[in-house]
Amino acid sequence: MKLEELKSLLREKGVVGAGGAGFPSYAKLSDKADTIILNCAECEPLLKVHRQVIEEYPFEVLSALSEVLEATGAERAIIAIKAHYRSAVEAIEAELSAFPRISLHKLEAVYPAGDEIILIKEVTGKVVAPGQLPLSVGVTVCNVESMYNIYHALEGIPVTEKYVTVAGEVAHPVTLLVPLGTKISELIAAAGGATCEEIELISGGPMMGRRISASEVVTKTTNAILVLPADHTVVRNKLRNPKINLRRTMSVCCQCRSCTDLCSRNVLGYPVQPHLVMRVLSNGGRGDVEALGGSLFCSGCGLCETYSCPQGLSPKQLIDEMKAAARAKGLKLPEGVEVNPNRRDADLKKVSVERLTMRLGLKKYDVSAPILEDFTTKSVKLLLSQSIGAPSETIVAKGDRVKKGDLVAKAKDGALSVSLHASIDGVVEIVTDKYIKIKNTKS
Repeated sequence: MKLEELKSLLREKGVVGAGGAGFPSYAKLSDKADTIILNCAECEPLLKVHRQVIEEYPFEVLSALSEVLEATGAERAIIAIKAHYRSAVEAIEAELSAFPRISLHKLEAVYPAGDEIILIKEVTGKVVAPGQLPLSVGVTVCNVESMYNIYHALEGIPVTEKYVTVAGEVAHPVTLLVPLGTKISELIAAAGGATCEEIELISGGPMMGRRISASEVVTKTTNAILVLPADHTVVRNKLRNPKINLRRTMSVCCQCRSCTDLCSRNVLGYPVQPHLVMRVLSNGGRGDVEALGGSLFCSGCGLCETYSCPQGLSPKQLIDEMKAAARAKGLKLPEGVEVNPNRRDADLKKVSVERLTMRLGLKKYDVSAPILEDFTTKSVKLLLSQSIGAPSETIVAKGDRVKKGDLVAKAKDGALSVSLHASIDGVVEIVTDKYIKIKNTKS
């Protein structure tokens, strides 16, 4: 298949990055890439979806990756996976001989190995300059579930379902295959329910995930739901008050540099220096203000606030506030920023995922979460915006009968956008400018 045909197909079938911000997959593909990296690093503690998908469906994933190679004209594809995911590694190796242009790269069990900028450095040795895209060094990065969805798109099947791991304080941790638009409370019920009374929910990983309510719904980027006690360390970190954090910074920050020394971007050679940001803010905006601009390239990995700081401060939160203020004012990222990627101590500053898991108090939740694909729901609420770009535009009305896979909202013309499809058989109950609700006629 030619590249433009493949891109058109992926736009039509609604394929986006199945995690993170959800960048539309068609917009990532380019004939300027010489290397395609398949990301199976599972960046954060407790996340399991991508390794589980490739373990269950290795041939399908590798077949789609091979098609992407052909369409883009890239020279090679590399599957990047942590070496200790032994079952998934064995499943891949059993199929690799049929795909001579695809190889395997085993990663260390460190955080945040799944960050695509760090992943590119680990796999290829290339460093993406601050503010630039992976394509600037001839690389495209896709994750495993996105590639599995590409396989289905090539078979004519649109994205209607999502694998989601439910972990933490639940009776039976599990990875569910659920229709898009399923309410989060239903996933928790399918995992046997919460095992403590006062809980908080995190969508995504413990480091970069966000607090959500049980009434929210599954989207194309929902990878995990973590059910944690309301007083858990991970929850408290996400409830920090920025004003109190700033006052504490002004009072107790000792400028030890731990936040900078273990900063994943700084180790890569980026000019992100959280300790200098803390110093400037502690001094009322006086000092090395250039450090503020460099820290706009912070990836938000969270190591500085959950792992590094001996005082329990949150450089990340203060940098997030600064980045939000910069965006609100329309300020652009600094250009022409140089990197120093050849730090001799870089390997000594990698953070063990196991140690991070223990530091976060999550070790007891790091258990098996087997895949369960038999899931039904009474209704779904399909958000029109589930990825970066313009929302899909509705083409159905209240009372319309739809079948799973039917187009219900088309990609917006002339914009970065993908189509949206019914995730169950049913009747359209509600149509707004934000979502479409479909009632299951089989339940």
